Amino acid sequence: MKQFMDKDFLLSTPTAQKLYHDVAADMPIVDYHCHVSPQEIFEDRRFENITQVWLGGDHYKWRVMRSNGVDEKYITGDASDREKFQKFAEALPLAIGNPMYHWCHLELKTYFGYTGTLNGDTAEEVWNLCNKKLQEPGMSVRGLIAQSNVAFVGTTDDPADSLEWHQKIKDDPTIKTIVAPSFRPDKAVNIDKAGWKEYIEKLGAVCGFAITDSAALERALGARIDHFAAAGCRASDHGLDYVVYRPADRAAVDAIFAKGMRGELPTVEETEIFKTQLLLFCAREYAKRGWVMQIHYNCLRNPNKKMFAKLGPDTGYDVINTVNCGEAIAGLLNALEEKGELPRTILYSLNPADNQLLDTILGAFHGTEVPGKIQHGSAWWFNDTKTGMVEQMTSLANLGLLGNFVGMLTDSRSFLSYTRHEYFRRILCELIGTWVENGEYPADMEMLTKIVRGISYENAARYFGIG
Repeated sequence: MKQFMDKDFLLSTPTAQKLYHDVAADMPIVDYHCHVSPQEIFEDRRFENITQVWLGGDHYKWRVMRSNGVDEKYITGDASDREKFQKFAEALPLAIGNPMYHWCHLELKTYFGYTGTLNGDTAEEVWNLCNKKLQEPGMSVRGLIAQSNVAFVGTTDDPADSLEWHQKIKDDPTIKTIVAPSFRPDKAVNIDKAGWKEYIEKLGAVCGFAITDSAALERALGARIDHFAAAGCRASDHGLDYVVYRPADRAAVDAIFAKGMRGELPTVEETEIFKTQLLLFCAREYAKRGWVMQIHYNCLRNPNKKMFAKLGPDTGYDVINTVNCGEAIAGLLNALEEKGELPRTILYSLNPADNQLLDTILGAFHGTEVPGKIQHGSAWWFNDTKTGMVEQMTSLANLGLLGNFVGMLTDSRSFLSYTRHEYFRRILCELIGTWVENGEYPADMEMLTKIVRGISYENAARYFGIG
């Protein structure tokens, strides 16, 4: 029996062990999509206790607690930080087979030196150990980033954001990690969502002119794209319920815009026309600047209306959706490709059944600008498991070139989540090592090293233009 989470955790073959320890383990991290706060990076926040850095805003952990019947008071409510930590510690041992169990213990081991297991009985010991450690030098936000060997952080930012914290980071020579904003125009695109009209008015105020039609909205978004470019942005991100492609003429788009500004809800068809127009516009702007376009889709958001009304979005109540939009994805990419306006694009589906679909679509739209121009993004959100990662990489290997994959991201709000890159790299090396040990690929360490270095760091650095 192997010891729990020993040095060869998830590595069952000599090839896997060599690839991880000698190649992958010490590679820098490109965390090109996450939700951490640039303000906390600039101000170098220091957390008072483990709950603040571990449970605050982490809806992955909140779902674990809810699955154990924990009252919302101890999750997002007014219970003390110590009480919240206790409830999580009591629920965690039941998460056998859940990556949360591995993530948590990797974080405790890596950042706090704790090699035991967290449960209700050890919670007090872990609480005291972690809180004491958090007061040491190197445990502030910048310290955590530095000790994690993070070369690049791509945050997620609204077009109306001033980006003042990004500018302050850029002007601070003591911050060695590149921290760049990512352009997230969902609130402008989602004409079918509550608050759209108010957001358009806000965006107009930021830009200094009234947005009275779709052309003015495009002008406003273009101005904000320029603003983001000046702050070092090199990627966008679109969170879509499903990918749309329903082109129409400008008059039809303007009529839909006017309907939305009157506070009327557009039809499904009208919504798809409007979103298509803005997606095409934005993609063309990204291509001009050499940006990466990221599209996340197939999430059914906020199905529990009672809890949505109580807590709002992004609180752990979203689920996998099953919309079949392969034709729309291909149509969108083709419309851009026909005019030479297709940017580097990463596609993520929350539904793992889309793996093969995406891997064949990207194979139809590659270009010469960079190897792997169109990417199948890493196993996202509910797929961010050992099984999900293996399935995503196996599908990509079967139908494309795994060696050009841009690898892992955290998609996290926590500065302790960089151990997810370790988790991914161990799984990657185990997968490749198994193929080699089975005689399915030669034991060519030079080429294997190139592949593992690429997927761990170098491909993403090249793809996002990180020197």
